[in-house]
Amino acid sequence: MSELPKTFDPASIESRWYAHWEASGQFRPDRPNAEPWTIVNPPPNVTGSLHIGHALDNTLQDILTRHARLKGKDALWVVGTDHAGIATQMVVERQMGALTPPQKRTDMTREEFVAKVWAWKEESGGEITQQLRRLGCSMDWANERFTMDPGFSKAVLKVFVDLHKQGLLYRDKRLVNWDPGLGTAISDLEVETREIKGSFWHLRYPLEDGSGFIEVATTRPETMLADMAVAVNASDERYTALIGKQVKLPITGRLIPIIADEHADPELGSGAVKITPGHDFNDFEVGKRAGMAAGSMLNMLDAKARVVQVSDGLIPAELLGLTTAEARKAVVARLKAEGFLIAHVDKDGEEHDAEPRTIQTPYGDRSGVVIEPWLTDQWYVDAKTLAQPAIEAVRTGAIDIVPKTWEKTFFNWMDNIQPWCVSRQLWWGHRIPAWFGPKIERGRSSYEFSYEQRDTQQFVAIDKAGALVLAEAAYAEFPNKKVRTFESFEEVVRWEMASPDTTDTIAIWQDSDVLDTWFSSALWPFATLGWPEEGAVPSPPRGEGQGEGQPSSTALGTAPHPDPLPAGEREQKQLGGRYPNDVLISGFDILFFWNARMMMQGLHFMKDVPFRTLYLHGLVRAADGAKMSKSKGNVVNPLGLIDTYGADALRFFMAAMESQGRDIKMDEKRVEGYRNFATKLWNAARFAQANGIVASTTLEAPRAELAVNKWIIAETIATVQTVDLALADYRFDGAANAIYQFAWSRFCDWYLELIKPQMVGDERGVIDDESKAVAGWVLDQILVLLHPFMPFITEELWHAMGPRDHDLIVAKWPMADARALDPEASKEVDWLIRLVQEIRTARNELNVPPGARLPLHVRDANATTLARLERQAPALARLARVTHADGEATGGAAQVVVDEATFVLPLEGVIDLDSERARLTKAIAAAEKERDALSGRLGNASFIERAKPEAVEKAKADHADKAAEAARLQAALGRLG
Repeated sequence: MSELPKTFDPASIESRWYAHWEASGQFRPDRPNAEPWTIVNPPPNVTGSLHIGHALDNTLQDILTRHARLKGKDALWVVGTDHAGIATQMVVERQMGALTPPQKRTDMTREEFVAKVWAWKEESGGEITQQLRRLGCSMDWANERFTMDPGFSKAVLKVFVDLHKQGLLYRDKRLVNWDPGLGTAISDLEVETREIKGSFWHLRYPLEDGSGFIEVATTRPETMLADMAVAVNASDERYTALIGKQVKLPITGRLIPIIADEHADPELGSGAVKITPGHDFNDFEVGKRAGMAAGSMLNMLDAKARVVQVSDGLIPAELLGLTTAEARKAVVARLKAEGFLIAHVDKDGEEHDAEPRTIQTPYGDRSGVVIEPWLTDQWYVDAKTLAQPAIEAVRTGAIDIVPKTWEKTFFNWMDNIQPWCVSRQLWWGHRIPAWFGPKIERGRSSYEFSYEQRDTQQFVAIDKAGALVLAEAAYAEFPNKKVRTFESFEEVVRWEMASPDTTDTIAIWQDSDVLDTWFSSALWPFATLGWPEEGAVPSPPRGEGQGEGQPSSTALGTAPHPDPLPAGEREQKQLGGRYPNDVLISGFDILFFWNARMMMQGLHFMKDVPFRTLYLHGLVRAADGAKMSKSKGNVVNPLGLIDTYGADALRFFMAAMESQGRDIKMDEKRVEGYRNFATKLWNAARFAQANGIVASTTLEAPRAELAVNKWIIAETIATVQTVDLALADYRFDGAANAIYQFAWSRFCDWYLELIKPQMVGDERGVIDDESKAVAGWVLDQILVLLHPFMPFITEELWHAMGPRDHDLIVAKWPMADARALDPEASKEVDWLIRLVQEIRTARNELNVPPGARLPLHVRDANATTLARLERQAPALARLARVTHADGEATGGAAQVVVDEATFVLPLEGVIDLDSERARLTKAIAAAEKERDALSGRLGNASFIERAKPEAVEKAKADHADKAAEAARLQAALGRLG
């Protein structure tokens, strides 16, 4: 047993213990006969660094993993990182741009660039994995996964190909969130909405017959160049007669119809809405309802968000090539000059071109440019069909969402789910396993070498060889032509230009796009476990002839689909007993981007849910409740907190503050407080060492005769029960606070004080053997209970208390053995604690000198209380500095009541009673005055309405404090009689 240093220093133990755990394989699942328990981490971006959200998410996962391990389960925490297509490509391109001379991605081949990204990944990627180690995460690093590992990539390609064969994945022309800065479609999660000062323009669209005009309003007047209709509500009597007529679009002169659609709200503006289906998500849906095919919708912007000519060629040449901002100015100027702009008259009667408005504008969270709704060809997954089994799984309880309040949100989103765009215009990522070739029409094969105009058919296969087989079968009617594969369409163009004769060859080329990273991470619960190599269940085919072009009606939701297994029939697990996973923990913000998609893919390919329980935690916010952001300067660095207070303190803060359904407000003082908790535990272990208390030799509670020992054993058992129930219900805060209160208050503040040896003369006594054994056992239970929350200090103290044959990380979880309970002993010590607390409070409030020993008289005590007074006399003398006295007290005295008895403390000669009464009376008056003043302020409706919310909350808190202070002082005065 090594003697603990006087000062607790987290830094000196954390790296040492983590290195030991990892090197000795403690994180590996190596209990073949034990019940498997599995959790996967939400894979952080390979470019990422630990932020406060990661700290919360991974702390909660580690608590459950360490708890499962201590419960004897074969716990596996799957760890890995996501290749993060956009983020990683940006990092590497930025580094290339900083070189001398600068380099661009387009200066090299695709293969060369991808090789450069892989080199970056090996040298600099994965910094966050080292930071997760600092947090104490007990992940299975020996099997760390990466979403572009060969095995994982094989699973991704298989899923793409299988979904395509089943008609559940197809190519379509739809609107996407287009990032002109990055040149790719992005997900909703990568769109950041900002409030900016904008304008609202009112325009006149003249009727074709010259009989008048219809007024529309827009925040984006430049998009009128691609308008395809004006929508009005069928119930709006102002426009009933105009439905079906046409207006002549200003500037271009194009004729567009007036249509009826519910999107037009008669109560908003003029009630008429310009419809630009190629550049607005709502308008796209209006266009579809009006019978417009996506291929006919006008797209007036290129990939860089510059104006291009539309199919009818009517956009004036001077507008072509302009950015949207430049085009807006030019279009407004021309509309004004030609009399189509309706001036806005402000409250002072002054005219302006537009009405000022605050506009919710989408920006790319990485590029920082305005996101454009853009009509383009992309690959889509039929999410509507895949969503149905996931909805049923949650509805039947096959997947339990905790807290339940998120179920309504889940159902609402899943019931209204849209096709999922899974293609991205990048070079880094899983390249889409699809090849294009010339489409065969009327027995002939031809194609135009233009991305915009090419007419192609698709060949979806795992690899090039598979695509070649499909293409050769498709072109079998041309036996004299050889099919040749190319890496890209550009390569086909170069080949044709360089070759004197290409008539004997049919070229097919691979899609240049890659898959959305959410597509690959949706396979995380089973692809990380070896699927499809290890006996996974394949998906059934969805019929013959599907998979090319648009989805069939069957693929849209009417075909049979494997139902999730009922809760009582899911005992058979797959993939070595690891699928389904036991639980998934994630932030609520990726419920749809990741959690729901794992449900869809898991149920489709594995015929079972991916996890039994989905726990959704809140956000970590700044101290004032605001969302953390770099622009606000309120981001908290968890590594800085670990440097200052230690990982254990930060972890405990996260757990103690994690209350289901609520966000966490960052409070560094609380983190510091939990560092103090660790210090208190450290000092308790040092006290134990100094008094011959060592590691327990038994899992069961030692035999005890003394009431104080029976009491602490009962308290320990009650705490184990509370923690067990809390963790079973994923009440992290309940479990953490139960351990905290027991360890700090019951064990350190009371039990150790109650058994502390008394001074006899000049010599200190010793603790009896029974109490030593019990104290050692209780301290062991505390260390085990606390280990999932504070792994470093508990492992250090575990070994410091004596020789062990195993590390704490693989110890056994305490058992709540009710046989050790003694209700009478517990009642006696609880009575003692309450009496000491009441006496201490009275002494403190009445300014009794700390060293003064007082006689303690008792009235109305029953036999039980008198017997307790006799047995607990030594403890009362030491802890309350009182001595039981016979007879009635005389003169001024303080009184406290515990149960049926009144305890009297004579104060004559100890304090100046008159001065004390005067002091208390004055203090009561002051407290009541402040209390009443605050009450008046809170009763003032004007204050409540005008004051900042934080000022109102402070006033309420101050009022409560002053009211409690006045009541406490009044009680103290009453004690003097």
